[in-house]
Amino acid sequence: MELELVAEGLQFPEGPIAMVDGSVILVEIQGQVLTRVHPDGRKETVAQVPGGPNGAAIGPDGAIYVTNNGGSFQFVDMGGLNVPGPTPPSHRGGSIQRVDPATGAVTTLYTECDGKPLVGPNDLVFDRRGGFWFTDHGCSTPDGRKHGALYYALPDGSKITRWRDHLISPNGVGLSPDEKTVYMADTLLGRLWSFEVAEPGVLADPAPLQPGNVVCNLPGYQLLDSLAVEADGRVCVATIINGGVTAFSPDGTTEHFAVPDAIVTNICFGGTDMQDAWITASGTGRLYKARWPRPGLRLNFNG
Repeated sequence: MELELVAEGLQFPEGPIAMVDGSVILVEIQGQVLTRVHPDGRKETVAQVPGGPNGAAIGPDGAIYVTNNGGSFQFVDMGGLNVPGPTPPSHRGGSIQRVDPATGAVTTLYTECDGKPLVGPNDLVFDRRGGFWFTDHGCSTPDGRKHGALYYALPDGSKITRWRDHLISPNGVGLSPDEKTVYMADTLLGRLWSFEVAEPGVLADPAPLQPGNVVCNLPGYQLLDSLAVEADGRVCVATIINGGVTAFSPDGTTEHFAVPDAIVTNICFGGTDMQDAWITASGTGRLYKARWPRPGLRLNFNG
């Protein structure tokens, strides 16, 4: 796969959104900003987002919705590679926020669910009804790991539901083309899960003793991050350690596309034929563009 370097000098980029004008809006987790990267590589600040903006998506109203981990990572330079480390003592939890792309105004929608604080919201995806699924990655503390969860929420701030909890490290989340399946990547397990959707915003009951269905466990020590879905249903998950993007077929077979960074965190699709792929290489602070072999799934809302 041939890669084009679009931008560098980004402070741990994540959550890319391919815009119709050819630009890409992404978060810089360490930089605590929402940034627009123009096709020529020029960078423009859309909004200041204190804490740890981790994921982003366009909602039905054209606003940008952000999963903010609240600053759940301490970043460490390891031989020129920017690595997210343990959670700092100052961390107090995360939130779901709405950003007005015209003014940069940030509104906080959710900080808890049923009285339980959000720990480290990570990624989100909107369904065609206008609600969104999001993951809470949890965080690592000196006393052990705070586990994460999978949620569904409405963009007006009126309703949030926890559908699966006590998960190890939920990260990327996406929907199948027919929206009957939610896919979720678990970072530390190197595992891609699938969950059956009973109706919009509602998961079907799982089989006994398991939260969902295992699509695939990657061999060896590989970590999974955020994801995007192809039009044919393959799930493309950014892969850490074995840096690149791993495409999972629903039957569990995989195909790997290498990227020159051990910490590849996300991918999104765009362009007129949906075969332009933008990939965040976060360890080196770069955004790459590539021609993907198959079309990506067009998101329900975009700008």
